[in-house]
Amino acid sequence: MQRKGARRHEVLERLEHEPVLDAAAVARVAQDTGVPEADVWGAMRFYSLLSRRDAGLRVCQGLSCKLAGSDALLAELAAAGQPHVAVSCLGQCDRAPAAIGADLHVARAGAERGPVLPDDPELPVNLGGADDARYAALAQARRLGPDRVLAELEAAGLQGRGGAGFPAHLKWRAVRGEADPERTVVCNADEAEPGTFKDRETMLRRPHRVLEGLAIAALVTGARQAWVYVRGEFPACRAALEAAAAQAAPQLHGLTLHFVSGHGAYICGEETALLESIEGKRGMPRLKPPFPTQRGLFGKPTLIHNVETLACVPELLLRGGAWFRARGRAEAGTKLYSISGHVNSPGVYELPLGVTLDELVAVAGGYRGNPRAFSPGGASSGFLPMSMRDTPLDFGSLSRAGSMLGSAGVVVLDDTVDLAWAARQQAVFFEDESCGQCAPCRIGTRVLRQAVDRYLDGGDPAALRHAADVGWEMDEGSICGLGMVASWPLQSARRHFPGDFGPHKRR
Repeated sequence: MQRKGARRHEVLERLEHEPVLDAAAVARVAQDTGVPEADVWGAMRFYSLLSRRDAGLRVCQGLSCKLAGSDALLAELAAAGQPHVAVSCLGQCDRAPAAIGADLHVARAGAERGPVLPDDPELPVNLGGADDARYAALAQARRLGPDRVLAELEAAGLQGRGGAGFPAHLKWRAVRGEADPERTVVCNADEAEPGTFKDRETMLRRPHRVLEGLAIAALVTGARQAWVYVRGEFPACRAALEAAAAQAAPQLHGLTLHFVSGHGAYICGEETALLESIEGKRGMPRLKPPFPTQRGLFGKPTLIHNVETLACVPELLLRGGAWFRARGRAEAGTKLYSISGHVNSPGVYELPLGVTLDELVAVAGGYRGNPRAFSPGGASSGFLPMSMRDTPLDFGSLSRAGSMLGSAGVVVLDDTVDLAWAARQQAVFFEDESCGQCAPCRIGTRVLRQAVDRYLDGGDPAALRHAADVGWEMDEGSICGLGMVASWPLQSARRHFPGDFGPHKRR
């Protein structure tokens, strides 16, 4: 049992500041926080930025970096005798291939950060615009009051931009309607989906817009505490947000802000795993119900939103819900699309929700090579053939197409890419990033990766004969979305590109 008075939420921060993570460090943290040593040790081993602190240069193995030659970078480092380790996607897909150093800042990259659209006041987030520290929308929210703000949010039709697409106003109303007066808002800035780097740019370019959206959410839900959980590999983003918070302190009166860095676990992008991590535990998803809006951070009603969702709120409120809704096509508003892979100008582009791939790529400088496939929403969305390039990139259209918008991390693959190889890269990612809590996911991700390996090594399609059954078990038996979608890259590649999965000689 946890000791009386334990300060569990301090465990990860204390471990982060220990010079050496060994048994003595674990004992010190346990003594100081009142948390059992076994729990401290378990938390430390769970997070890659803690458990592999001295790994050297961390080289990205996300699909975009693989396409851009990260294997050659690994070989170069090995030949030079430089300490290094291959890691999951680092959120630098526009700069592929990328690597970060011990200070977690980008140490090697194939390019500068990708472009965004120029300043355009008709864009709700407007990454190309100047950040505004006046917080006019927050002042507007105080004048209007919670009910009017909720009405505008509903009229806008804003859906969560983190992947689930759940109507924002319903979450706000749910938290506001809870009987417990102690409520919390949380900004999920743990962006780690391969192919996605939109939140990174939003935090770097428009930190005030993010914080203003967070403050409006706190005002409406009645929260006095706000937490911002920033991906550990994004130290510059945390610094930008903290600087903005210091500048905006007079406007944020009455709201206490807490900034927390992640420690290297993709699963913490799942909202309940993120809450577990803030509380100092292993980032493992919770069973729902109860939902976070009922029992969230430290057991209190909690509103959790993605960076982009919050960044949409200020302009939405200033210009009105109808204005925001009209920015989209079949669905409301604009969307920040990350695009990388075989395009000429990888970057983040804010376009009407529901543009097609060709429209997005036209803004991104056009295709590089002869396009063959694309992933429309990060690794979780699987692969689609170019015959589906006219499918609107929105929540409903992609769902009907057997895929998902997800994080809108679009990756384009040209005709030099073997889709069996591409499916393996995504299988490796999900195996590495499964938290291990659910047996179907923990075992299934490994079984799928091993099956693809056997196929690529031996060329016998029979190696994949049980893949669909394994995928079904994972979907049915997993608590969170990772296990439910981890088989999609392989299954979608086999469905749309059967020729890449026929008999062949060793590749």
